[in-house]
Amino acid sequence: MRRLIDDILDFLEANGFECTIQTRSGFDVICTRILDGKHERVVLPLEISARTPEDAKTLAEIAALIIEDLSSHGCGRPIIITEDRWHSQQEMMKARVLAHLEVFDQAYARNCEIRRIDKTTAAKFLAANHSYGDSSSRYRYGLFLKRHTGHIAEEGTETWKYPVGTLVAVATFSNARKWVKNDKTIRSYEWIRYASLSGLRISGGMGKLLKAFIEDVQPDDIMSYADLEWSEGSVYEHLGFELEGQKDPVIFAMDEQWRRTPFKSEMTDPSDKLFYLNFGSNKYRLKLTDYE
Repeated sequence: MRRLIDDILDFLEANGFECTIQTRSGFDVICTRILDGKHERVVLPLEISARTPEDAKTLAEIAALIIEDLSSHGCGRPIIITEDRWHSQQEMMKARVLAHLEVFDQAYARNCEIRRIDKTTAAKFLAANHSYGDSSSRYRYGLFLKRHTGHIAEEGTETWKYPVGTLVAVATFSNARKWVKNDKTIRSYEWIRYASLSGLRISGGMGKLLKAFIEDVQPDDIMSYADLEWSEGSVYEHLGFELEGQKDPVIFAMDEQWRRTPFKSEMTDPSDKLFYLNFGSNKYRLKLTDYE
């Protein structure tokens, strides 16, 4: 069976990237350069081999040391690719990796319009373009392309890669959670999901969808999580959110189809499972009403 790093290396080289393999704390990482040759990025492939939750914790601790080591040597946070995502959502993962390496199509939110969408439409889009797929939500918004600017045409042809009317991004939000502060009822909502089409970056897309939700619902407070497997959440800070804390890592059990299930100690016959401890999440909050 081929190693995960070999598959990723073949994919990167097939897309024109020159790569080298380095060993950090017993883990192999891929060092490559953005195609302009000016910036180096590191890819950290994480094979999932732990046969017990304890082993998963040990591997996660080593991975955290590698990430810290890379950051301290000016390499920045690596692009993390876990074995289950690579096998179960490979097309989405390939598009994400290329996007991190600045190979992507681009559209602008000003060339898109927002519409409320139904549960089925949101679920189908998120299943194809979000690493965690769909989740229960109350409010669902879609960003639809309404005109072209030349950035997303297929080079050398008259055919547009994304026709007008294409659903290019989706955001979902929860129902209100309410509490009383100084005799005022605070309505807090969770921003549950955001995803754009794999391989397409929507400049200003998150901000435009957030603004539409705020105008429609008039929330007092919005919170969300940034999955540290993907990013540290700087995009939320750019939107005015403040870091509030962290959500603890979760241990997952993997089945033969690489599906993640949160591990519970009472799980029956875990001996045939592999285990993975994720990196947790950063918790962000946007206060739209002044309260303590």
